[in-house]
Amino acid sequence: MGLNDTPSGERIHIGFFGRRNAGKSSLVNAVTGQDLAVVSDVKGTTTDPVYKAMELLPLGPVEIIDTPGFDDEGVLGELRVKKTRQILAKTDIAILVVDGSTGISDCDKELISLFKERELPFVIAYNKSDIVETQLSGAAEISVSAEKGRNIYELKEMIGRLAKNTANERRIIGDLISHGDVIVLCTPIDGSAPKGRMILPQVQTLRDILDADAIPVFAKEGQLNEALSKLSDPPRMVVTDSQVFGMVSKIVPEEVPLTSFSILMSRYKGFLESAVRGAAKIKKLQDGDIVLISEGCTHHRQCGDIGAVKLPALLKKFTGKVLNIELSSGRDFPEDLSKYSLIIHCGGCMLNEREMLHRRNTAEVFGVPFTNYGTAIACMNGILRRSLEIFPDLAKEIDE
Repeated sequence: MGLNDTPSGERIHIGFFGRRNAGKSSLVNAVTGQDLAVVSDVKGTTTDPVYKAMELLPLGPVEIIDTPGFDDEGVLGELRVKKTRQILAKTDIAILVVDGSTGISDCDKELISLFKERELPFVIAYNKSDIVETQLSGAAEISVSAEKGRNIYELKEMIGRLAKNTANERRIIGDLISHGDVIVLCTPIDGSAPKGRMILPQVQTLRDILDADAIPVFAKEGQLNEALSKLSDPPRMVVTDSQVFGMVSKIVPEEVPLTSFSILMSRYKGFLESAVRGAAKIKKLQDGDIVLISEGCTHHRQCGDIGAVKLPALLKKFTGKVLNIELSSGRDFPEDLSKYSLIIHCGGCMLNEREMLHRRNTAEVFGVPFTNYGTAIACMNGILRRSLEIFPDLAKEIDE
């Protein structure tokens, strides 16, 4: 997988914010060395966020986001400002582009407050330094000219230093295994699997196993028994796709640790403890409760889709209640969660850590339990404690 194939969830998200006509789009083009964004002297040229995944030296794989002006006006302007606020939830590093000829405005100050409120690393870039020189007052400030290319390299170096402090140092599985361990990965190949390749969490887990110098063994659920029997020694661990958790748990010997890709991903994204607490609320659901099932990616839903079909059916069977199920996917995560009794989210492989934690935190603000596919499915199959035995502190809290 090349740098340009790095998934969005693993890229540093760099958002460019500011007023209309401050030169955000021009600066995006100067930093990337590409004409990614349309530029014009007319205020409000950028009407929707512009996303571009690319390699940006010295950072590596990044996702650049050019946002609409935060001082936009009218009904459409309010919608654009709303989108800009949503982008803050997924931004790892913010660049506040200030028109150097006019200086910091009230709008810019509001953005700075939002950055600080979210503990978001940011740089203030005073644009148009070819017209007027700005007196800088802080280490996180720089005077640039998108038009003349002045201090663009220095700006990228500043972003690079901030990026080093935001990197996710967690491992998916590598810190749980040792050199030479055999890890069996149970990976169903059905209608929802992408043709000719594996789904992303499986690929990422495989890579982390290889990085740990351990030995991966793949098998479909129907081949798992045979695969285990052919090993001279029991594997160090079995990791399964959540949708076959119940079947796999009956095949894998009790003494062999068992977990799922989704549970590993929730730990990698930083919300496993919340997922475990949220799963405990499933048995308390009542008739008429609304459950949101949310996916971080967008794909064509097929017959047997885990989010749209299998999870709702399992919830109905497990609870015996008449529940109202709502679905969301991609960037369309509701802002108002007050009507929901539970949120079941995917593992979040296509979302960066900051956005996943924003979604979890938003649920906490509304007092809504938040869990994920693998944790919920393990709970409803009565094997949640077993699936968490590799995390002893969490496992002992489970009351099944």
